[in-house]
Amino acid sequence: MIMEYRKVIKAVFKRRPNRFVAYAEINGREEIVHVKNTGRCRELLVEGCTIYLAEADNPNRKTRYDLIAVEKIRQNKSPLLINMDSQIPNTVTEEWLRKGMLFSENAVIKREVTYRNSRFDFYINDGERKIFLEVKGVTLEKEGIAMFPDAPTQRGVKHINELMKCIDDGYEAYILFVLQMKETSAFQPNDKMHPEFGEALRRAEKAGMNIIAMNCSVSCSEIAINKPVQIIL
Repeated sequence: MIMEYRKVIKAVFKRRPNRFVAYAEINGREEIVHVKNTGRCRELLVEGCTIYLAEADNPNRKTRYDLIAVEKIRQNKSPLLINMDSQIPNTVTEEWLRKGMLFSENAVIKREVTYRNSRFDFYINDGERKIFLEVKGVTLEKEGIAMFPDAPTQRGVKHINELMKCIDDGYEAYILFVLQMKETSAFQPNDKMHPEFGEALRRAEKAGMNIIAMNCSVSCSEIAINKPVQIIL
């Protein structure tokens, strides 16, 4: 099963006045669009780059389109298509899990489950196994290496620390990095941007956390989890 957008059009990125909206050129006219990612994405949203917009289902909405994907401009290489919809990683993860790709097909999968002081993306009950899984979408790439985060994330550090407490309480803990692009060979924490996150991730691995990074097959209108990539901690 592939996550598919309806009514996708091609446009040209012009500018982004704030985290939530951008201006796009559509068939020669400039229009304001909703950005489905509040991250910085400065290396992606460069004036003049090609973007893809999905038409919203609600005709009464202030913005008619959502910005869902971008062709990242690269030197001496063809553009890299990156899905930048921050809501998509959990959706494609659920589809992937329900196909039995990580746990059994009979596993009971629940989304948005609160435990201690955090709400985790997934809780999985697979026979006698009790598992918490947190998902992080990744849009930052350099020289074929995907990295997270693209901005400091105390929330991400908190999730890792809370997952380690789950391990202490007898649960299994997973963190899944969904690379919203295909042409990537490895994943590593972005220590330059937020060293505390990388340090927490390395502590978590030593504590028994399962760390997985999967790239995705991406088109302008579809995205699906593809295959694992090397993790460099």
